[in-house]
Amino acid sequence: MTAKMVLFIFLILPWFTLFFASSTTIKRFMPVTIFTCFLMTIIFQIAYIYNWWVIEEYIVPWGYMTDVSFAYGIFAVGTFWIFRLTSHNFLLYTVVNLIMDIFMSFIMLPLLSLLGVAKYKNITFWQYALVIYGLSFVIYVYHKWQKKIFSTD
Repeated sequence: MTAKMVLFIFLILPWFTLFFASSTTIKRFMPVTIFTCFLMTIIFQIAYIYNWWVIEEYIVPWGYMTDVSFAYGIFAVGTFWIFRLTSHNFLLYTVVNLIMDIFMSFIMLPLLSLLGVAKYKNITFWQYALVIYGLSFVIYVYHKWQKKIFSTD
């Protein structure tokens, strides 16, 4: 399987899992999913400027800056499901995020490097794990704020 095929799978396949969620659940957790996509885009722009990593294989013309398959595919939908399954318990949410972020940093991204998709440059595995783990707290606060807004309607 080629690297581009893997990227297309990471972009498209996760969205099919939303068929297993009710429309109410999708409406409840989609704002935090979209917000996460927005923040990941910003992180990818910062990473491009500071040369944290190099994206060598991409599926859209601007993919050298933002890994679309990751930011808008597997990471976005993964965020949706993590919130769906854990947002009711902050401790559970933080533990699951820590496990997933370590998995992404130390297993998934090195595998993508072997495929020739991307490689770390000016950031270590731990630094990347801390960046995306820190992001989980920002999006949790956003989700709680959104929840408050929708519960007053």
